[in-house]
Amino acid sequence: MAIKQRKAIIFAISIATAVVLILWKPTVLIYGLQAAGLYAAVAIPMGLVLGIVHIVNLSHGEFMMLASYATYTVCRALGVDPLIALIPAALVTAFFGWVVFQLTIRRALKAPELNQLILTFGLAIAFSQIINLIFTSQTYKLSLEYSSMSLDIGDLSFGVWSFVFVAVAVIYAVGLQMFLTKTRTGKAALAVGQNPKGAAIVGIDVYRTYGLVFALAIGLVGAMGALFLTKSAIFPGVGSPFTMKSFSLVAMAGIGNIPGILGASVLLGLAENFLRSFRGTRDWAEIVYFVLIIAVILSRSLKGKKS
Repeated sequence: MAIKQRKAIIFAISIATAVVLILWKPTVLIYGLQAAGLYAAVAIPMGLVLGIVHIVNLSHGEFMMLASYATYTVCRALGVDPLIALIPAALVTAFFGWVVFQLTIRRALKAPELNQLILTFGLAIAFSQIINLIFTSQTYKLSLEYSSMSLDIGDLSFGVWSFVFVAVAVIYAVGLQMFLTKTRTGKAALAVGQNPKGAAIVGIDVYRTYGLVFALAIGLVGAMGALFLTKSAIFPGVGSPFTMKSFSLVAMAGIGNIPGILGASVLLGLAENFLRSFRGTRDWAEIVYFVLIIAVILSRSLKGKKS
C-alpha cells in the first residue's frame, strides 16, 4: 500500500471515529486528542531518524526521560518554571544526542540491523539504570497551577493544558516538513535518506548529515521531556512506553510519512481513551499499540504474499 493511500485511510478512519465520539462520548474525543498530541510529538522525531538515518532507536523514550530529569533538577535548584527551561533542555539534549551518535551509533550504521537494535536497547537500559541509581525509583512531580486548568462547557468539564501537546505536535510536523523541503540542510538530509551513496558522490557529508538529523531529533525529544514534566510525574522507566508507542505509530504511518504519524496518533489516543471509558476494558488500553504493530505486520505480510 502506497504512503498516500495509507495516509488517506488513516485520515478517513480518524475523522469518522472523531465524529462518532463527538456524538456519543465527547470526553473520549477530548482526552484522546490530548494523548494523541503527546504521542505524535514524541513519535515524529523517531520517524525523522528512521526515515533519514535508517535506524530504530530503542533508547528514544529514554532521551525524553533524561531531559525530564535534567529539567526537574534545574527547576528545583533554581526555582524556575519548566517552560523557561524548555529551549535550554532541547539544546543540551541535542548536543548530548550528537555525542552519543558519534561515540556509539555511528560505529554501528554499517553493522547488521540486529546489532543496531541491541546497541540502542543497551543505551536505553544504561540510561534508565543510571537515573535509577541517582534518583532511585521514586516518582517526582512538579506542582504547577496552570497544568490543572479546566474548562466547563455545559455539563462537560475537562482539563485544557494537555492541548499544548497537540499544538507542539502540529508545529513539529509542519516545521520538519518545511525544514526538509525548504532548507539546504533539509534537502541534503532527504537526499542522504533516499540514496546515501549518491549523496556522497555529489559532495554531501553523509555521516555529518546523519549526526545533525539525529541531534535535531533528540533535541525535539528533549523539549518534549521538559514539557512532559509540566503535566506528568517522572520515574526511571517513564520513557520506555513512549519508545514502543512511537515505533508502532511510525510503523503504522510508514517510514518517512510525518503527517501520517499525526493520524496514527489520533487513532491510538482515541482507542486508548475509548477503552479507558469502560470499567471492564480500561486495563486493556495499554496494549493497543501492540495490536497496532501486529496488525501492520500482518497486513504487510499478506500484501507481500499477494504480490
